[in-house]
Amino acid sequence: MAAYGGRGWQPRQTSLREELGTIWGCCGIAGEWQPLKAVLLHRPGRELSCSPDPDEVQMLQEVDWRRARSQHDTLAQAYRDSGVRVDYLEPEIDPSPNQMFVADLFFATPEGVILGRPASKVRAGEERWVAAALARLGVPVVRSISGRGTFEGADAMWITSRKVIIGRGLRTNDEGIAQLTAVLAQMGVETLVVDMPFGTMHLMGMLRIVDRDLAVAWPTRLAHAAVKALEAEDFEVVFLPDQKEALEGFALNFVTIAPRTIIMPDGNPNCRSFYQRHGIRCITVQVDELAKAAGAVGCLTGILERRPV
Repeated sequence: MAAYGGRGWQPRQTSLREELGTIWGCCGIAGEWQPLKAVLLHRPGRELSCSPDPDEVQMLQEVDWRRARSQHDTLAQAYRDSGVRVDYLEPEIDPSPNQMFVADLFFATPEGVILGRPASKVRAGEERWVAAALARLGVPVVRSISGRGTFEGADAMWITSRKVIIGRGLRTNDEGIAQLTAVLAQMGVETLVVDMPFGTMHLMGMLRIVDRDLAVAWPTRLAHAAVKALEAEDFEVVFLPDQKEALEGFALNFVTIAPRTIIMPDGNPNCRSFYQRHGIRCITVQVDELAKAAGAVGCLTGILERRPV
């Protein structure tokens, strides 16, 4: 009988990648600059004011949650206006104060996502609600970081469709990197691990890719090996001219929505002019209240899908 492999048995002959968009939901990326199709966000609320001590919840200053929510809604609309589908995760319990920083909680691949495991106690369990949202959307989780591994999605970035750079530091440890490297190797993807300077947070904070041949980096922070790896892949690496805007205005904390088109924080005139001189179209949104929580456009945005070109 068919149940035992007899007549009528039909083997499953498609790969997971081939099943995306049919059996599974649409998702997947293998680059940082291709046109953005879908993002996952968390709309913040009262949890942003759960503690009078910003340090207790890993924030820079106290946050006005109503103003932060309004700015977040504006960011979501900027994505929609650019033709990007916006999906939301909605925890069934009171969310953590950092739940809105969805970029840290997963890393998208051509076959689905790798679920992160945040490094700090205050963020423990945020990945559970991302997993629930991904399940609802039909997005396969190809690996969950387990054991004592820690990995935050903002510490990994596609250089090419066959190479990923990973930052090792406060948020991503060796065990997390080993698990990430193993699953990417099964996809035929090479990884390059670079160390993060002490006192920094994520790789995202020092490197952004805006086109197949253009990357923007923070001078004195991005590892030499990362710059050389980019140059070896024919990238031009340009360096921010105003580190004050990068530090206080989160000028590097942007999202590429199409080749040389970005959504970036408002209020960074020097960096914006610099980007424009390199042919980058800049869509600005006000996120100064959200940034008090120690993140901006890039940190707030979980990338689900980009369109191959």
